[in-house]
Amino acid sequence: MAVPIIRPCSISLSHRLFSPWPKKRNWVSCCAPSESTPARSEVQRSEVSFSIGTHLIPHPKKVDKGGEDAFFVSSYSGGVIAVADGVSGWAEENVDPSLFSRELMAHASDFVGDEEVNYDPQILMRKAHAVTSSRGSATVIVAMLERNGTLKIANVGDCGLRVIRKGQIIFSTFPQEHYFDCPYQLSSEVVGQTYIDATMSSVQLTEGDIIVMGSDGLFDNIFDSEIISTVSKYSEVAEAAKALASLAHNHSTDSSFDSPYSSEARTRGYDVPWWKKIAGIKLTGMKLSEILAIYKSVTSTNTLHSQ
Repeated sequence: MAVPIIRPCSISLSHRLFSPWPKKRNWVSCCAPSESTPARSEVQRSEVSFSIGTHLIPHPKKVDKGGEDAFFVSSYSGGVIAVADGVSGWAEENVDPSLFSRELMAHASDFVGDEEVNYDPQILMRKAHAVTSSRGSATVIVAMLERNGTLKIANVGDCGLRVIRKGQIIFSTFPQEHYFDCPYQLSSEVVGQTYIDATMSSVQLTEGDIIVMGSDGLFDNIFDSEIISTVSKYSEVAEAAKALASLAHNHSTDSSFDSPYSSEARTRGYDVPWWKKIAGIKLTGMKLSEILAIYKSVTSTNTLHSQ
């Protein structure tokens, strides 16, 4: 059964800000010097920013509440984007798993321009987590792009990010797990991971680079080679994000598809009984989950800076 599509969008971060939650300090303004300002030398510099497309497909059983993934997009500096994947196990305790992830992202959006954060995604994660009061937990990834092209990433759990340059993946995050299918997560409970446990990464981006970011529902159901071939077909960021999410969703409903998730399960020792192996049968199948795909292309502009 087809799953309704939730708000595909395309945003040029050099022009506007988009986020599904209220914000406080995310706008960046600039002004021209007055005519009375003494003349100074000016240097032309190249600055980079994101163009972003997003696409969210909720789990079929969670469509009515819009799913449990949350994200925010900010135009601060070169651009900021974060994803939180609510841990569904909380539903067994009558806790809505989406509340924690949404509140966490709302607070992260508020703190983006905070002086203490200072372009550090790990500090942004710390401040947002500290004031989140909802019960629950979530895997989280935060990526902050500075105008000079440096992308800083903090990741707790199994949300992921890939950087594609000229048809090749040049950077990839790796999931943090206690054991198979049990990722690290930020939690409302005292016992659990914190920002200190985040894997920190940094990569220098150039114009034309493509960043694919999402929850585990994307990377568990689509191979890196499929990501590369899919994004190569689209020039519009929103169309590319939709295509990635749709492909992952189609794979997640195909019990015969040998997904990255099933392949990893076999590697970890989860497989069919030996008598099935003799018959040539192997563990295949999907991981039916919520899928959030975020597609970002890097653009650059030349600006004049006074010296």
